[in-house]
Amino acid sequence: MFHEPAIQGGKDPASPYKTKIGARMFLGYALIYAIFVAINVTRPNWMKAIVCWGLNLAVVYGFFLIVFALVLALIYNHLCSTKEAELSETNTERKDA
Repeated sequence: MFHEPAIQGGKDPASPYKTKIGARMFLGYALIYAIFVAINVTRPNWMKAIVCWGLNLAVVYGFFLIVFALVLALIYNHLCSTKEAELSETNTERKDA
């Protein structure tokens, strides 16, 4: 019994777009995370500061990083889905012509 994909995959025409968007989002997230690490290394006492709702900067920044990653994932999914739909419409129009 073989387990094969239901649909045979081919070359993804949106791959360069996905790569570019993914790399930019990764670099943006990495920059924000690097700032978090830099604060922890150079000014660890800042992380003790109460920021809001009785939570210190370490907790608030940590939750921000998690939520920001989820938001970036949703944006990435939306952008890639939109581009794939756009390219599939273009390919369908070319085949019909």
